[in-house]
Formats: sequence, C-alpha cells, structure tokens
Amino acid sequence: MRDKLHALIDQLRLHGMAEALDTELARAEREAIPAAELLLRLLAQEAAARRERSLTYRLVKARLPWRWSLDSFPFDRQPGVSKTQIQTLAGLDFLRRADNVLLIGKPGTGKTGLALGLLREACLNGHRGRFYNAQVLLDELYASLADRTTTKLMGKLSRMQPLLIDELGYLTIKPEQANAFFRLMDQRYNRVSTIITTNLDLPDWYGLFDKKPLVDALIDRLQHHCITIRIDGPSLRSPDPPEPLPASPKRRTTQA
Repeated sequence: MRDKLHALIDQLRLHGMAEALDTELARAEREAIPAAELLLRLLAQEAAARRERSLTYRLVKARLPWRWSLDSFPFDRQPGVSKTQIQTLAGLDFLRRADNVLLIGKPGTGKTGLALGLLREACLNGHRGRFYNAQVLLDELYASLADRTTTKLMGKLSRMQPLLIDELGYLTIKPEQANAFFRLMDQRYNRVSTIITTNLDLPDWYGLFDKKPLVDALIDRLQHHCITIRIDGPSLRSPDPPEPLPASPKRRTTQA
C-alpha cells in the first residue's frame, strides 16, 4: 500500500507530500492519528513545499546580482537615508498603488542596496519582479529592434512588478534606445511600479536622452505617482573611520 501511495504521489508530482509521507504515516500509526488529520498534515506539507519552490523560482527570475536585504543595510552609516521611510516602503503599498520609486544619489551611497532590498521584499511576498542594469536593458531593447522581437520583449517587461533599473547615469544612448525606453515606461505607466537608481538629478536627464520633448513626457509619467528619495550622505564604500585613541594620562610634575 505504501509503495502504491508513493507511486501515485510521484505521478501527481506532489513532491512535498512525497518527502513527508513516510514520516507522517509512521506518526499516524504510532499516535493513532485520524485519517482526516493525516491528510491535512500531508496537504500542508505539500502547500509549504510549493510556496518554497515558487519563492525560489521568483528569486532566480529576478536576477538579483547580490543577496542584499533591507535587514543588512547599514542605516547607521548612512545618515542621508530615513530608515522609517524605507521600512514603510518595505510594506509594499507602493506596488499596490503602482507608484514608482526613484533613488538619486552619488556613487556608493547605497541606492542599489536599498533598491535590491525592496525588490527582494517584493519577491518574498509573491510578486514577480526583475533587476536590470540600465545599460543591459537599453542594449536588449536595441537588439530587439534588429530581430523584430521588440513587441514580445516589451510585453514581458511591462508586466514585471516591480522592474528595477539600476545605474541610469552617464551612458551613451542611441536615439533608438531612447525611444524604446520611453515606450517601455509608457506601457508601464500607472499599471506597475518601476524602481530606478541614478546619480543624475532629473534636470540632467535632458543631456542623457538628448530629446527634450521625450524627456518632458518621460519625467511627467515617472513623477505622476513617484516616491523620490535623494540620498545626500557619505559613500558606504569608504573604510570606517579609525576609532579615536584614548587620551594619554597627564603626567604630574613635581617641583624641585
């Protein structure tokens, strides 16, 4: 009977239940557990295993380059960031409202760490998001124009919740890339959230994209529902300052 159960469970691909079956059957025999409770325990094991597999799948698909989290962010070393504001964002209400998050600051101030922490939090809570380096994203959009897969790529990118675009800064952008990027942001507008990190304040985007009407429209859509965080603080890549040396004890002088 046990072999038949294993065979049927394997056929149905109930992997979580398969792992727990022998343990739960032994416990049921030992403690005279009713059949309904045994079934409930096995189904609970299967549900937990499926949640774990789904989470693993979302984290893999998100392409997180580092395993950073908001719990590990050194808020004590970055006075330019409000820990309370970031913890509020971690509640993910901004995703429900389809708000964007724009993190502006100099290199090394923690923009990417905070953005990755928010993306990871979204994945942990059932959302399917994706990390993209800005240059890689622009290159993929440009390549899709050549092989005529732009519509398919845009469709995929426009559903990601959230889409994290990292290091939108001093890049060389072709006109076709600028147009494709605007199309992407237009498709995502008011539907899903985009997280962008940049070392350029918004007025500097005119020089980056070199098309004033396009930048006007892009900034208008981006800022309509947007939480802007400007990080004015030290670089976290700098070594910690040395601990001050203890004061030397004063010598007592004696008069001859």
